[in-house]
Amino acid sequence: MDHLAIVNKKRKIIKKILQKEKIIESRWYKTKRAPWNKINKNDTIYFKNSGEPVVIKAIVDKVIYFSDLNIEKLTHILNTYHKEIGFNKDKIKSCVDLYCDKKYCILIFLKNPEEIKPFKIDKAGFGLMSAWITINDIDKIKIN
Repeated sequence: MDHLAIVNKKRKIIKKILQKEKIIESRWYKTKRAPWNKINKNDTIYFKNSGEPVVIKAIVDKVIYFSDLNIEKLTHILNTYHKEIGFNKDKIKSCVDLYCDKKYCILIFLKNPEEIKPFKIDKAGFGLMSAWITINDIDKIKIN
């Protein structure tokens, strides 16, 4: 299975993944949505900044799901995995504030990140605001 993760350029997520400063992609949701129960070990995730082409890919090494989040669970997850998610310990409080209304968390452990030949995608049918797309084959949404 292939996945497309659309990330915020300001946070320099792609650079952090390539430099292995970020080895966990985290997704925080109010409801269960992709990639909940749709991502598995050895799947491929393609990453792109919003409004830009896809530029890197990585392989899923492991996935951990958390549900029924509350402040205690959220704080525990962030205290445990903040470094691997790609932020400093001093950001935990602001992240707790940011995610305090979320009920679900997915931690996706990444391996073998690599730059790829950039390509654009067609998100038609997935929703303009979609930040994660799960598809059998990335070539089905690739624009040549």
